[in-house]
Amino acid sequence: MEPTIFDCEQLTVRELNVALRALPEGSSAVVLHPKGRHNMAVGMIKHLDITFEGSVGHYVGGLCDGVNIKVNGFCGWAGGENLMSGTIRVTGNASERVGASAHGGTIIVEGDASTRVGISLKGGTVAVAGDIGDFAMFMAQAGVLLVGGNIGEALGDSLYEAIVYVAGSVKSLGADARYEDMTASDVATVSNLCAVAGFTHINPNNVKRVASAKQLYNFDALKAQKY
Repeated sequence: MEPTIFDCEQLTVRELNVALRALPEGSSAVVLHPKGRHNMAVGMIKHLDITFEGSVGHYVGGLCDGVNIKVNGFCGWAGGENLMSGTIRVTGNASERVGASAHGGTIIVEGDASTRVGISLKGGTVAVAGDIGDFAMFMAQAGVLLVGGNIGEALGDSLYEAIVYVAGSVKSLGADARYEDMTASDVATVSNLCAVAGFTHINPNNVKRVASAKQLYNFDALKAQKY
């Protein structure tokens, strides 16, 4: 089946999203001239394959369940925020908070990403081929982040059950994050994710595993104090 073509020079964002939601289950669509507009392809709850031919703005693919999105360009803040299932692939760079609070699905960035990648991640998977900024995986509760390059400060601050794999250098770990030994299962996980993402530059046997030290699960700062 040929994809349905939408041209954003002729449609508002609202009109585009309404038209995408009206497509039958399993349809494919190509969106021309997105021109960095925000809130595109949000709230899609059926299986659709959507390709944006150009860069998009903030929140692309947010609140989606089952959609597969490809952005042939860059994306703004919070790409894939609250994603439930499906995939989002960005061929360029991503701005802040990519994958924020994602419960499921896979988000792939073929370039670099800015700060707070995977903040409050709740079960999704984020793979970034290049470098990412500070405060990645802050308060991430579940899920996986794979970084093919270097990472900034305070990685995994207040991390819970999520896991981070880093192929490059780490500027600093956040509170309660620690390095752990890689197991055979970890190597297999990284290998599989690299295959899905199409990352050929990562050696799964030469990555760092970062997880929670689990010292912040219970607050005990006032345990020995008296009033």
